[in-house]
Amino acid sequence: MSKTKKIAIYGKGGIGKSTIVANMAAAYSQKYNVLVIGCDPKADTTRTLVGRRIPTILETVKRKKDASNDEILFEGYGDVRCVESGGPEPGVGCAGRGVIVAMNLLEKLGIFSEDLEVVIYDVLGDVVCGGFSVPLRKEFADEVYIVTSGEYMSLYAANNICKGIKKLKSNLGGIICNCRGIKNEVEIVGRFAERVGSKIVGVIPRSELVQKSEYDAKTVVEMFPESKQAEIYRKLAESIHENREFAVPEPFGADEFEEFFRKFR
Repeated sequence: MSKTKKIAIYGKGGIGKSTIVANMAAAYSQKYNVLVIGCDPKADTTRTLVGRRIPTILETVKRKKDASNDEILFEGYGDVRCVESGGPEPGVGCAGRGVIVAMNLLEKLGIFSEDLEVVIYDVLGDVVCGGFSVPLRKEFADEVYIVTSGEYMSLYAANNICKGIKKLKSNLGGIICNCRGIKNEVEIVGRFAERVGSKIVGVIPRSELVQKSEYDAKTVVEMFPESKQAEIYRKLAESIHENREFAVPEPFGADEFEEFFRKFR
């Protein structure tokens, strides 16, 4: 078996990581054995792959410490294997604990030793506790991609993620521009990517098909397979799978970031 492609997708909460991860996984499933690991406390990464919300690892181990594979691992569209780490109730406990518990249990159960060809982590990038660095710190993932729009707070979070990647000496593979329809958006994201020493690996336009498919708890790739939007997700997945160019990013300083953003007002 060829070396497993281990991908971590980071980004600000609400930026569309889960939609992108699920559609990438659906696209990969036509050729590869895929595992998706949701590392967001909202535990919604795999909903459109499985067709429903699945029990999280954190919930399961609270009930039963010796949880088995079939209690945490669920099969989704295209035989994609799906896991949700989960997190605490809002305002209670560490949001990264679920990620730490999940990684430890997945290792113990031998999930990573199975015949996997693609593993994708969906990781919330605007929470800085240690749990969210686990996919990189413990080398579960080999390469990182950041989802951002051209909006200030999204790019601000992306720059903070770059700081974390640099500190951990991890590999940034590129930036995914998930468009929100603002002026000069792709140019803004492209210049940001260039400045931190990276590149845009995909541009995802806004589409009503995303919301329509999510109403039915499906990916665009499953529900509208012949659509232009589905093809865009397939091309993104292919671009990332074929990517061999990585860099340790060089993030903006605080004042420099402010100056950068002012240029586009």
